[in-house]
Amino acid sequence: MPISLTPSAAKHIRNQLTERGEGIGIRIGVKTTGCSGYAYVLEFADTIEPLDHIFEDNLVKLIIDPKSLVFVDGLEMDFVTEGVNSGLKFINPNQTGECGCGESFSV
Repeated sequence: MPISLTPSAAKHIRNQLTERGEGIGIRIGVKTTGCSGYAYVLEFADTIEPLDHIFEDNLVKLIIDPKSLVFVDGLEMDFVTEGVNSGLKFINPNQTGECGCGESFSV
């Protein structure tokens, strides 16, 4: 599977989908931006496009468009708390660097 979720990430995403009240899963993509080149894009998924790749891990459907798949192959998502901040953390074996603020990455 190109993308995996830790149990804490899956729980967080399931809770977000439940609070939203609709959606079939989460769409994970990559866009060109920032000083290092790319940034992750996460959206609730309400539909599946014909060319989308669909994976499921820890009871969460992960939908990835074909152009983003090459950038996220092997990605692990975790939900972490550091001090007073919490959020999803991306562990990507394809990543070769990231900007100083951590908002974008390079491959």
